[in-house]
Amino acid sequence: MTLRILGIDPGLRLTGFGVIEKTGEKIAYVASGTIKTTTGKGSEIEDLPTRLKIILDGLAEVIMTYQPHQSAIEKVFVNVNPQSTLLLGQARGAAISALVLSNLSVAEYTALQVKQAVVGNGHAAKDQVQEMVKRLLNLPAAPRPDSADALACAICHAHGGQGLGKLATAGFRVKGGRLI
Repeated sequence: MTLRILGIDPGLRLTGFGVIEKTGEKIAYVASGTIKTTTGKGSEIEDLPTRLKIILDGLAEVIMTYQPHQSAIEKVFVNVNPQSTLLLGQARGAAISALVLSNLSVAEYTALQVKQAVVGNGHAAKDQVQEMVKRLLNLPAAPRPDSADALACAICHAHGGQGLGKLATAGFRVKGGRLI
């Protein structure tokens, strides 16, 4: 049986998406891209509700086009700037709304879990994630950062998700995300 998974890297300016297929233990690239909440001239749209609607509508179109069976989305991390964290959370909420309105199950993964599953290092740099996504999906070039993160989220889900993220800490106590 083939399982189609949609991965999402939420962002208020750029929301990355990536679609893969899993057949047995094999994964294959289907599509990826970004949903941009900018005008044609590259400047940002100031109206938050309009930006959230662009994310919601864009993901609805991706879902309709690629017909995924499951979805995975990156969890929001706490940023130094509380306002940025709040805005990112709202973008994530718009993305989750698109998924549940399409009756998709939603799995959530931290950036640490995604990087651990894809690179083998939960603290990997963005370029390492891009390179591993390229290799795992046999792509001719590394995808753009937002698309690579979305594809990595889908790959993490395809490979068992949270269980992979916990392998590195098996047998150890973890407090505040650090081994003790």
